[in-house]
Amino acid sequence: MAELLLLPADFGDRDSQRCRLGPRVLTALGLSLGAPLRVCLPGGSALCSAWPRADRAEGFLQLDCKCVSPGLLERPCRGLSLGLGHLEPLSCVKLRRVRVRAVQSHGPGPGPVVAQLLLKELLRGLFLCPGFVVTVEPEAAAWPGLFLLDVAAVEPELCPGSVGVLGPGTQLEVAERLNLEQFRARGRGLDLGSLQLSAAPLQEMLNLPLRFPRALNRLGLPCPRGLLLLGPPGVGKTALLRAVSQDLAAPLILASPATLRGSRPGESEQRLRCLFAQAEAQARAGPCIVFIDDIESLFPRRAAAGSRPEDRLVAQLLTLMDGLEPRTRLVVVAASSSPEALEPALRRPGRFDREVVIGVPTTSQRRSILEVVTSSMPLGADVDLSWLAEATSGYVGADLTALCREAALQVVRRSSQDAMSKKITFADFCEAMKIVQPSCLRSSIGLTGFKPVHWDQIGGLEQVKLKLRQSIEWPMLYPQAFERMGVTPTRGILLYGPPGCAKTTLVKAAASSCRCPFLSISGADLFSPFVGDSEKILAQVFQQARAVAPSILFLDEIDSILGSRSLDEASCRSVKERVLSVLLNEMDGIGQPLIGRRHAERKVPASEGNQMEQTKKFQEIYNKDVIVVAATNRPDLIDDALLRPGRFDQIISVPSPDANTRLSILRICTSKTPLDDVLLERLAAETAGFTGADIQNLCKEAALLALQENGLDVATVKHEHFLKCLQSLKPSLSGQQLHFYHHLFSTVAQE
Repeated sequence: MAELLLLPADFGDRDSQRCRLGPRVLTALGLSLGAPLRVCLPGGSALCSAWPRADRAEGFLQLDCKCVSPGLLERPCRGLSLGLGHLEPLSCVKLRRVRVRAVQSHGPGPGPVVAQLLLKELLRGLFLCPGFVVTVEPEAAAWPGLFLLDVAAVEPELCPGSVGVLGPGTQLEVAERLNLEQFRARGRGLDLGSLQLSAAPLQEMLNLPLRFPRALNRLGLPCPRGLLLLGPPGVGKTALLRAVSQDLAAPLILASPATLRGSRPGESEQRLRCLFAQAEAQARAGPCIVFIDDIESLFPRRAAAGSRPEDRLVAQLLTLMDGLEPRTRLVVVAASSSPEALEPALRRPGRFDREVVIGVPTTSQRRSILEVVTSSMPLGADVDLSWLAEATSGYVGADLTALCREAALQVVRRSSQDAMSKKITFADFCEAMKIVQPSCLRSSIGLTGFKPVHWDQIGGLEQVKLKLRQSIEWPMLYPQAFERMGVTPTRGILLYGPPGCAKTTLVKAAASSCRCPFLSISGADLFSPFVGDSEKILAQVFQQARAVAPSILFLDEIDSILGSRSLDEASCRSVKERVLSVLLNEMDGIGQPLIGRRHAERKVPASEGNQMEQTKKFQEIYNKDVIVVAATNRPDLIDDALLRPGRFDQIISVPSPDANTRLSILRICTSKTPLDDVLLERLAAETAGFTGADIQNLCKEAALLALQENGLDVATVKHEHFLKCLQSLKPSLSGQQLHFYHHLFSTVAQE
């Protein structure tokens, strides 16, 4: 169906939360009259009720922005082209209780009882959702100066894909009254995209001891002393705490390693004591939060001798936290991206009581971040934030911000004189993705980038392509079918065959089709002259791959990395055995703990909300593992422990190309070369023993020979050029090698 042109609402539909659509669109979405609908726009989304157009015209969408996300308040919603993917039918739930924040431009406003009656009448029959704001027309407001209403919370809690409606029996509570400046300042702090999920436990942890210390004391519960925020760098730990402290109206005292570490002995401890004294004095007047960023650099694990300056600083912090009064309204919050380097004594209850993990954003969370970051950017109609969220697996909040900034710079580079009137297009984001990579992969071991490869660029090997798609692509794209049939996704794939037969290219094509991160390591990246360093490197590679899961980890020439414990010489057996044991543990899921691991969202029935959105969320929950793909020329040298099901589930042979495969490769390699009377079928018959790499080299040498004989202005390559090159080029595979691999393939097939 064609795209819909977004238009403003008619005068009669103003302040009605109606969305006018054509009959064909209503039928395609299965919407009844007045059904709730979410319209996803650049910068946010709007809640509305579906109504047919009076003229029954198709191709238009008239929207009344009565209830929208905060990012759409100052953006004009007109002139955009939307597809059916931007329209999400919702289910409706009757609300028992609604808490709102009233934002007014001037005046004190009515009393509590009158305010509840006025707002209840204003919101009656509207579709509401936490995090959305309801705009108020000045001439229609019975509350003078009322600008908008911010929906803070609702009961019961809404499931994804549902909205609430306020009825006659709904209890309405005005939680807070703000002026316009306070709301805008708070919106800048709280509009954090995906961090709302992590803000809930953090607000609960800080709100209870800071606001209700007497209630906790009456129940016999001591106030929590500290909170530890864990997560990879750039995920938004500091920004989240700033937003929550601003929401709680609690002063935030920042302490960084640069401000606490002193140059003279005892100066660091003195600065730490002064910091806690200042915080305790401020906590007597009201709630107070002390934030220590990068705590692992200030308070690392204590040495055995206990003589380092860091050990004395750790002891000082332990003493200060144990000396806090039970009824104090002071909470110490710390952030760390490497908790394993932190002193264990700090992580016990009574000091840092609770740990909140902020993992790598999921697909839906990345879309929320992109909506927030691009809310003030002039985006083109072809920019699809949902596609960008799916293509940026492993990106954290800082990476997505850098991606949007780089896309804007592409506009400046393209038209520096007229950049003010240009919009950011989808092509600008594609160019920016080539420059901005996930921060967790920037310092990774091995190779992470490659030129995308399509399946049609690989000649022949149809059975191998099908098996790779079944093992890699199908579990990522169709997880419901696998769960319905009780099929466990493949953990490992081993490709074996002669050199030059496109084993590496096949893996790149699988990664390109799935749009998932790709990590490739070889023996040169792993082996180190230091004892234990190779095992540590391999464990680190798996940890990086899990941080951006679902991902593909490619072990090239695995026989040189591991080998077999029964065949290796005694000189290299010890190193390869240790590396093999680490690989076995990592593939079995027994690896290093990962603080950046994403949390699975709650599963909801497929009938709730949009089916497409539920499918994407199910894919995010189902695909959270690393697929290990290995390639080798000698599978007989691989240890038997790796070849059992559960580790390398699929063992796929990549044979040497036959006549039909060689013909397909010749057609692909000469697709951009001008040919003159070249018989590709004859060349395919005369290139027995040639691998795919040999055939590609043959086509290149024939083109160079044509340039050499006929000059640089030659127009075509003739058949005689290929025949001359065949006289000098020899196949990579000899008869003995072909017999070896043929015997090897038949042996594996029999097993």
